[in-house]
Amino acid sequence: MTAQLDTRLRHLRLSGIVEALPARVAQADAAPLSHLEFLELLVEDELTRRADRLFVRRLKQAGITTVKTLADFDWAFNPKIPKARLVDLATGRFLHTHTGVLLIGPPGVGKSHLATAIAVGAIRAGRRVVIRSTFDLVQDFAEAEATGERRALVQMLTKIDLLVLEDFGMKKLPPSAAEDLLEVFVRRHEAASTLITTNRPTQDWGVFLGDAPAATAILDRFLAHAEVIPLQGKSYRLRQRASTPADGSA
Repeated sequence: MTAQLDTRLRHLRLSGIVEALPARVAQADAAPLSHLEFLELLVEDELTRRADRLFVRRLKQAGITTVKTLADFDWAFNPKIPKARLVDLATGRFLHTHTGVLLIGPPGVGKSHLATAIAVGAIRAGRRVVIRSTFDLVQDFAEAEATGERRALVQMLTKIDLLVLEDFGMKKLPPSAAEDLLEVFVRRHEAASTLITTNRPTQDWGVFLGDAPAATAILDRFLAHAEVIPLQGKSYRLRQRASTPADGSA
């Protein structure tokens, strides 16, 4: 490939073709391809590269630093976990109907892994996702309020296809948290999907939110169109800890 061709392809933002062209030329020399076949392969290379870049960019936007999939999940350790339902959720089909998801169960049963896998599935389906712990989201609201960016934060949270709120009820929240969270649920109600992970029963939500009326309003909107999935079983973390020698050796 000439330097001039390289420059022109990059100017057209065809970096996928730039990277694939030497290999495709070698392929064409080894096994003659028609002009159309050669062009089709290069176009496919470009589309694949763009899809990969979009996937990486949306993972970063979602806040996902480690990709987790259902293929990596140890179903045999906790056979009561409903695999078929979770596999279906990971296709992202539930986003079409703006259905919510509540993953509820004791610590260590894999709620975060499953939530991330569902989020990754949604991204692969072309959806925009944000994953935040509930406590961090409340902190986001406090910072946005202080900098005058609260409206922009609310608009972002309203428009994304899937909002994943992890560890709902794990930490004590500030007094304004209930109102901030209620606004999120009101705006997303019947407009987008929200997935929550928690180890607290819904009847406790008014306690840790410190606002029973707001908790009731959140539950009323969320559970009206949500699939509740109880997760039962042993702790993966305790198993991993037990399998690690006390001295840290392998």
